[in-house]
Formats: sequence, C-alpha cells, structure tokens
Amino acid sequence: MKKVAAEEYRDIDFSRAKRGAVVKSEPGKTKISIRLDNAVLAYFRNLVDKAGGGNYQTLINDALLEHVHRRSTLDVVRDVVREALAPYGGGQDSGTRSRKRSSRAGRAPASRQGR
Repeated sequence: MKKVAAEEYRDIDFSRAKRGAVVKSEPGKTKISIRLDNAVLAYFRNLVDKAGGGNYQTLINDALLEHVHRRSTLDVVRDVVREALAPYGGGQDSGTRSRKRSSRAGRAPASRQGR
C-alpha cells in the first residue's frame, strides 16, 4: 500500500474566521450527538444504499417521528371499548379496579393479619 505524505504547511490567515456551523440548521431542527447500535446504523445505511442515495439520518428521523405520532393498536381498542361501554355506564372510570387492587396491595393477607 502506498503511503500518502501530509500536505506541506500552508500559511492560512484565520483572523477573520468565525466559529460555529458553516451551514445553519433548519428551523425546528437541533443538532445532537446520539449513540446508536451498529446494527441500527447498518440497517438505515443499507436502506439508503438500496435506494440509490439519500441521507440515513433523515430516515432515522422519519422512523422516530412515525413512532411518536402513531397510536398503538391497544390505545385504539381501549377507545373503542370505552365508547361501546359508555351507554351502560361502563368505561367512565377505567382506574377503579386498579385502585381497589392497589389499596389491598399494602395489607397482609387475612390469614397473616393477627400475627
């Protein structure tokens, strides 16, 4: 393998240089540093390669946005059941059963209370 020599030192004047990003980020976007699994990066980079180009970071952002905005199937089923039970007085307070259970959780079983 052929070694490449470093460029010779050039006399560059940085006196008028400005610190910070060369290209300003879009409104509504924030530059961050994040650690992802290698498998995640490989997956999204592979998608970009198969598509013939693009930006894997945009694909990751799109996947995260989809996850944030998607309602789970369980949430949808809960809403449908609440609507169906509403005429019968059900579905009004879904936390009643869990509150009864949690109030019993702190007490010892009846067989152990007298000990």
